[in-house]
Amino acid sequence: MNTSIILKENIDGLGTIGDVVSVKAGYARNYLVPKGLAATANERNVKELDHQKRQLARKLEKVTKDAEGVKARIEKVLCSFTQRASEEGKLFGSVTSMDLETKLQEAGVEIDRKKIQLGESIKTLGEHVVPVKLDAGVVAELKVVISAEEV
Repeated sequence: MNTSIILKENIDGLGTIGDVVSVKAGYARNYLVPKGLAATANERNVKELDHQKRQLARKLEKVTKDAEGVKARIEKVLCSFTQRASEEGKLFGSVTSMDLETKLQEAGVEIDRKKIQLGESIKTLGEHVVPVKLDAGVVAELKVVISAEEV
């Protein structure tokens, strides 16, 4: 005898949060529901799930809109640095995400440096594009220009 349940957590091999799935009655009654991993799929719970999905959709829309605004502000900023460098174009030092965060703050964009996706610090002259991962999967591209310091 199978019963329908609504998943409250992602469960490997069964489904993701919000899925309505059919499982054996004993599995639902003895494991999933008592552990808080699922709820029975009665009319009230299904309506509540639909309401929560609508709320999450609205919240996601708002977060995405805010992230797009921040993305536009970040992409207007040009981070330029003047560093000492060798004749081959290698820097004596490097430009790190902390430096980029400081330049963004000076330009009026508050962002956590953990969102700046700089694999390793920049150690060469020239133009670089650094991705900045924002909320809701929005990725901005920060332009960084590093020039040699005049001796």
